[in-house]
Amino acid sequence: MDDLSKARENMVESQVRPNDVTDLRIQHAMRTIPRELFIPKSLSSLAYSEEPLEVAPGRVALEPRTLAKLIHAANIKSTDLVLLVGTGTGYTAAILSYLAAAVVTLEEDASLSETANANFARLGIDTVATVTGSLKDGHDAQAPYDVIIINGGAEEIPVALTNQLATDGRLISIVSDRPVDQAGIAMGKARLYEHKSGGVSSRFLFDASAQVLPGFEKAHNFAL
Repeated sequence: MDDLSKARENMVESQVRPNDVTDLRIQHAMRTIPRELFIPKSLSSLAYSEEPLEVAPGRVALEPRTLAKLIHAANIKSTDLVLLVGTGTGYTAAILSYLAAAVVTLEEDASLSETANANFARLGIDTVATVTGSLKDGHDAQAPYDVIIINGGAEEIPVALTNQLATDGRLISIVSDRPVDQAGIAMGKARLYEHKSGGVSSRFLFDASAQVLPGFEKAHNFAL
């Protein structure tokens, strides 16, 4: 076992399993998928560290613990259609491909989409469809979705996304509950939104922080 394989195993044993991520499918995916392929080569030694990593200007990959807990909270079934908002370089979508029937992953940066597609091809992942478009608008063409995961932080959740949930669908996001700092980090809480026949409700999951995704900033109205 090489050093990165050992680090991958240690990541699961020290960051994922001890934080109540009991879904063995998630553990298996995170043991199997080489996270170092999805981050800049200059950061490969940090691939399995307990910190977020910048994968492109202004785009930060969630640290493994937070990502695993978000995915676990979504309770993804093998028959589910999942929308991932914010493809980045593709690591989260690769994890989701081990859980869901199909994954639609949305990215507005065309170069990131190209990188993600190359990573999927390299790993033989064929259940993920990458689409390019505005993150905050979602991808209505293939809605409704059983699960929507926002792969980063948000100051507020666009109605366009909750409208794309199927009945009994779940949306997971890290939502800021205080002003975003100068680096664009949302300090707040992971929340689960559920679409029932009577509407959409939400509940707190755990404390978390993440880089706010483009388009998920709160609209500020200034009186003249």
